[in-house]
Amino acid sequence: MADAAPRNPWKTATVVGIRPETPRAKTLRLKFEQPVEHMAGQYFIVRLTAPDGYTAQRSYSCASPPDGSNELELTIELLDGGEVSTYLHNVVEAGDELDVRGPIGLWFVWNGDHPACMIGGGSGVVPLMAMLRYARTTGKSDLVRLLVSVRSPADLYYADELPGPETTVIYTRQNPPGVNRASGRLRMTDVPEVADDATVYVCGSPDFCDSVTDLLIGNGVLAERIRVERFGPTGD
Repeated sequence: MADAAPRNPWKTATVVGIRPETPRAKTLRLKFEQPVEHMAGQYFIVRLTAPDGYTAQRSYSCASPPDGSNELELTIELLDGGEVSTYLHNVVEAGDELDVRGPIGLWFVWNGDHPACMIGGGSGVVPLMAMLRYARTTGKSDLVRLLVSVRSPADLYYADELPGPETTVIYTRQNPPGVNRASGRLRMTDVPEVADDATVYVCGSPDFCDSVTDLLIGNGVLAERIRVERFGPTGD
């Protein structure tokens, strides 16, 4: 009897577009042979293989909404010393092929059937952007609220697309002109009111996630309603 095919096999994806988001982040648009079914909030693994057989792989959140197409976007932050992120930033060009596996993860996902409060720090906005895009493309923007914390305007991912009635941006180091709030870390008053039937999605560095979780609980949000995705230092 033949072995069953793996449930989530490696697939070949062609890079069909590369777009800068910030000085240290790029979005790669990948095209697969077949449509890719995924949920907003899931991630994919990219594997690199050297001529001598050495492999390295890293996980990257998907920024695309579920739309049943054969293309999706991964936004890659360049990390100092990161062998995978450095290659994807400095070597990969449109037309190159990559080994990709996914989607992965069923915990940190939003399927559009309930209110969602989303809070992201820096690159942690990537999976939340997939949720926001999904809400906008399906006419469910009234269900979502997104709060993004970044150091400065230059560090804001998706700067041309993200602004809207569903979103708020907090700058911790440098404000753009016209912003009255003093720059600084998120405070209790920055956290949006969370509806009783809402799920809260928090994504960012471990310190950011811990701080935001404390603020949410301090605002009366039950811990079981909070879903956290931490971006660790090895996610390069």
